[in-house]
Amino acid sequence: MDLHALKNLTDSYSSTQSMPVLFMGHGSPMNGIEDNLFSQSWRELGQQLPRPTAVLVISAHWLTRGTHVTAMETPPTIHDFRGFPQELFDVQYPAPGSLPIALETQRLITSTHVGLDHDWGLDHGSWTVVRHMYPDADIPVLQLSIDYNQPASYHYALAKELAALRKKGVLILGSGNMVHNLRMVAWEHLNKPEYGYDWSIAMNEAFKKHITSGNHEVLIQYEKLGAAAQLAIPTPDHYYPLLYTLGLQTSADEVHFFNDKVVGGSLTMTSVLLT
Repeated sequence: MDLHALKNLTDSYSSTQSMPVLFMGHGSPMNGIEDNLFSQSWRELGQQLPRPTAVLVISAHWLTRGTHVTAMETPPTIHDFRGFPQELFDVQYPAPGSLPIALETQRLITSTHVGLDHDWGLDHGSWTVVRHMYPDADIPVLQLSIDYNQPASYHYALAKELAALRKKGVLILGSGNMVHNLRMVAWEHLNKPEYGYDWSIAMNEAFKKHITSGNHEVLIQYEKLGAAAQLAIPTPDHYYPLLYTLGLQTSADEVHFFNDKVVGGSLTMTSVLLT
């Protein structure tokens, strides 16, 4: 997708229409400070999308028992990684939180209790992306946790309960990676975005096909897609955020893919925009 074409998609947006929904392949934490293809597209999105009243992120890096939403006044910037340059640890993203949006999220989700969290903050699945989209840190950012004890179908259904937030100007953003197998990264090919294992490329194409056709049940039951799916999703932490995005997809939404690249052979940055 040419992100410049977003202007044509958003020029007629009004407050009575639904906000877009995103799934971001966030990849390495270094994308948070590097000027590369991925971070450039995030900056363009921030400039082209309608300005949100808040951003609600479902990040692969906040896995909990039960479901929680951040509710503090100023979420801390969490550096939940090791072995990276000090420059990355020095980054602070002082976006405000929003108790009203947290309370509305809690109210909308009726299938389970949603706890108001005052301890977490913004992990790297959130701030590395959002700081490029909204560098002034002047838009409230919240995170919704992933109950890791629940199956894929649970997360897809829970997402549907958030649909009303789109009408309130909230940009809902799932952050993970469709294909995410760190144990099989080909480090020698890390800087070759054209390089990918056959199974990685095949699953990425299959995921895009099913997303475009709205065939969500296949994506919920991804384990049935065979050995390639098991390699692409050895653990579902980075895949579940995609299901939150798909749970919010309606028949009126257009599907756009961007950052459709393989990194290190076994990780895809492929991202989805629903407008």
